[in-house]
Amino acid sequence: MFANTADQTMHPGTELQEPIRGARILLEALVREGVDTIFGYPGGAVLHIYDELVKMGPRLRHVLARHEQGAVHMAEGYSKATGRTGVVLVTSGPGATNTVTGIANAYMDSTPLVIITGQVPRKMIGTDAFQEVDTIGITRPCTKYNYMVRDVRELAGIVHEAFYLAGSGRPGPVLIDVPKDVTAEKTPFGETEAGALKLSLPGYRPPVAAKKAQVDQALERVLAARRPVLYVGGGIIHAGAAEELLALAHALHIPVTPTLMGLGCFPAAHPLSLGMLGMHGTYWANMAMTEADLILAIGVRFDDRVTGALEKFAPNAEIVHVDIDASSLGKNVPTHWAIEGDAKAVMRQMLNAIEAEGCRPSPGRLDTWWSKIAEWKARAPLTYEPSKDVIKPQQLCEELNRLTGGEAIIATDVGQHQMWLAQYYGFSQPRQLLTSGGLGAMGYGFPAALGAQIALPERQVIAFVGDGGFQMTAQELATAVQYGTNTKIVVMNNNSLGMVRQWQQLFYNHNYSSVDMEWTPDFLKLASAYGAAGLRARHPGELASVLERGLSTPGVVVMDIVVEVEENVYPMIPPGAGISEMVLG
Repeated sequence: MFANTADQTMHPGTELQEPIRGARILLEALVREGVDTIFGYPGGAVLHIYDELVKMGPRLRHVLARHEQGAVHMAEGYSKATGRTGVVLVTSGPGATNTVTGIANAYMDSTPLVIITGQVPRKMIGTDAFQEVDTIGITRPCTKYNYMVRDVRELAGIVHEAFYLAGSGRPGPVLIDVPKDVTAEKTPFGETEAGALKLSLPGYRPPVAAKKAQVDQALERVLAARRPVLYVGGGIIHAGAAEELLALAHALHIPVTPTLMGLGCFPAAHPLSLGMLGMHGTYWANMAMTEADLILAIGVRFDDRVTGALEKFAPNAEIVHVDIDASSLGKNVPTHWAIEGDAKAVMRQMLNAIEAEGCRPSPGRLDTWWSKIAEWKARAPLTYEPSKDVIKPQQLCEELNRLTGGEAIIATDVGQHQMWLAQYYGFSQPRQLLTSGGLGAMGYGFPAALGAQIALPERQVIAFVGDGGFQMTAQELATAVQYGTNTKIVVMNNNSLGMVRQWQQLFYNHNYSSVDMEWTPDFLKLASAYGAAGLRARHPGELASVLERGLSTPGVVVMDIVVEVEENVYPMIPPGAGISEMVLG
């Protein structure tokens, strides 16, 4: 893959056959992996790299974040919106430790990243040198793999391996820790060295297709079921398998329920869609999972926010679980038919088997099941009481859906706003929702939206955040304005840490403790201080006009939408309850 690129990527007069610094080798290796953007923050241990970065010209763009956590979240947004591997560059010590929240977030949500951290010179490692930390040890539990580069001649090969590991199998973050003296050391690097990079990872063989016998047996069980549910998650999006999912759902004519991380992999408005399941999922999706006689689970991990109390989860269902990560099969819920394989490949195998055997089932076989689902939907639809005096959060989400036509890329933090958006915004395509699912990181939404906007400047990208989470990374307004982005920030402002307040209300007898955000800054003045536009809506009559104006105003716009404080997210599965034991509100 490298043979035809080396000469074309050099600056005029630059001959890479001569010995060059490790810093330059690192950057050239990134370019050869197709990298065009790095999100980072400089410091002493990476100064050689930043010195060479200027010389790379337009081949490699650097986006200066205002905090290393923001840089990682930007890289996550870039990756989730495009499917490419995001890249982060930070210094040693506090630069590296500030990335840990973002790395852990990427690890739990299977987002491919390569994080490059500076390190003190090799001879000083272990001496408690200035800005030295054990980056490898700190990040080992939350990376797919990590490297310490001890020989400059290995640097390019490590970069090549890191990108392969990050993007293959179950994707995830890979970290490369580079001592400063390695970036200063010189060695030849040119056509010969690049062409010699070959992967040798004998213990790492991520599967693609599954065994045919397994697929055939599982499909036989699916076709025999009378109350089946197709339960899908983020693995569908990572595999680029939305088309196969739609075709399989049509072929089987069975209901589909996505997780939070799977929203958009199946059109929300499709007749076969049950909407999101889980703690704040739809009543009918959760009841269907409870009453199912078979669950076809693809690209999911049966996490606790989906299952509720494990002993009460789908008690009568056979479970067919398809996942590329063997460690996820049977981990949380016993699996009757475990299939290790890529979601796209396995669904294609199922479709081929249906066509080859001529066993496309009759849609009418599940009429009784669909009638029962319709009863559940009629009993407890998603609903709220509109107000003439205050903006309801659900109303905000519905209006945002209407004004964007359901086509925007939206990034969220974690909390009430995240759940209401999942319920009321009709995601129809994969990679539209960028959210922190596994880790639940406040502060994720705005920088993730910024990373997506930098990757896709022609798309409408919105950060939909709470007033609490926005303040954790609001300094990235400087980054958004500096790079001339068109990012819009919608702050759902209820002057509280809303989800914590909801739990304290429902399960702690209204004993509100440290959830009042009374001293929230004036977000319009904050936007102005950074050179962005600011708008506010307090009353329902102002909502549509403020959103319309904000979405159509060029540049960075902060929209402060003041909503009802006491509104709660329903349905809700209480702690320790099964998914059928929902509080409907």
